[in-house]
Amino acid sequence: MAQITASLVKELREKSGAGMMDCKNALKENDGDVEKSMDWLRQKGISKAAKKSSRVAAEGLVAVASNGASSVAVEVNSETDFVARNDRFQDIVKKIATIALENSGDYDATLSADYPGTGRTVKDEMVEAVSTIGENMNFRQSVGLSVKNGIVATYIHNSVAPDLGKIAVLVALESTADEAILTALGKQLAMHVAATAPLALSVDDLDPKAVERERNVLVEQARESGKPENIIEKMIVGRMAKFYQEVVFTEQTFVIDGETKISKVIANAAKEAGTDITLTGYTRLELGAGIEKAEDDFAAEVAAAVSK
Repeated sequence: MAQITASLVKELREKSGAGMMDCKNALKENDGDVEKSMDWLRQKGISKAAKKSSRVAAEGLVAVASNGASSVAVEVNSETDFVARNDRFQDIVKKIATIALENSGDYDATLSADYPGTGRTVKDEMVEAVSTIGENMNFRQSVGLSVKNGIVATYIHNSVAPDLGKIAVLVALESTADEAILTALGKQLAMHVAATAPLALSVDDLDPKAVERERNVLVEQARESGKPENIIEKMIVGRMAKFYQEVVFTEQTFVIDGETKISKVIANAAKEAGTDITLTGYTRLELGAGIEKAEDDFAAEVAAAVSK
């Protein structure tokens, strides 16, 4: 059997990105042959990646990419915020955002697209990254917006690097207005969305079930006051209007000035630009939203590590 030297282990570790003991075991299994050990690690790495895939990945990053009239937002998850600060992980997220932009934000098309310089797809690159970085990772979602004329503004909240952060927002403005006006307006509207997380663009876009549920709650609350039905109906009109002001983008009060309705903000900008400006869509991706996170017991984790 070939002697497994420290320099061999170091060489394999640098080439593979795998842990020191994994590299040592790989070299032992392959009689010190670095290339065969690389293949062995990849095979074992895929196996490890499958095991890691059951672990909750709720950290990571969201990212945006744009060419002006089209923009995308993507979410790529990791298990820990530590990995999210890793340069390689950030590079992966940026490249996935770029690939998503080339595919108009279509998730399935992006997942099966070629990942540059590897001969692998985005899906396979995620598996490879899991095996080398050592955490479960997941390309969770991708959303795109586009306009014929105008811009799709982008905004990243809690930015950790350019176009990378914890909340990503896209706002689509259809208009022939000056690009500088649209860019400034779009950024402010995107910041507003980041802060308020509206449920719908307009009242008509709200989920009818959500509207009915809210109305029923308000009706029952009003009936407890003992007022007659005709008075209750008038009360509900006002309370539903307040509900819309809280959850509908165009009905909300602009967070930047605290007094102007969003629809009026857009109308004022259109007047200044001398042409129509139409808000056609928006999206907001918040990192880890909807993922059930496990409660960490740090003391137990340390105790388990010490006992090994």
